[in-house]
Amino acid sequence: MDDAEKRQAIGSWLSGPRSAAEDMGADFGYRGQRLGLPETGPGSVAPVGRRIAALVIDWLMCQLIAYGLFVGGDGRTLGLWTMGVFFVMSLLLVGTLGLTPGKRIMRIRVVAQNGARLGFGAVVARSVLLCLVIPAVMMDRDTRGLHERVARAVEVRF
Repeated sequence: MDDAEKRQAIGSWLSGPRSAAEDMGADFGYRGQRLGLPETGPGSVAPVGRRIAALVIDWLMCQLIAYGLFVGGDGRTLGLWTMGVFFVMSLLLVGTLGLTPGKRIMRIRVVAQNGARLGFGAVVARSVLLCLVIPAVMMDRDTRGLHERVARAVEVRF
């Protein structure tokens, strides 16, 4: 193996399996193509940055609510109360409106893969797995977390 081949092998290892597969001619398409969603614009898969920003907005809002309603001066239980408020907010708002305040600000919505509203069971499963955090960061090539794949949901722009 000469130096150029060694650099190519190391480069493909560092850039990840997707890049290596694309270098070999594999075509993965754009995010959401397998789901029948448009590449850009309304109805396309929401970018990860917008989704994280929406999550931060929602978490901070829930933290303020938890502090004001439940915790008061005792900061030791703030995290648990914040998680509880976040779970209830996610359950109620995603289940009825398809979005939370943070998602509304970032102009994204949670819908079923077929474009309909999520059912109650799917919303419960999605909310529980989202609160566990780890399933949410395990993403597929459409940047959907495990919590969304289990619920057969996708976050789209509107």
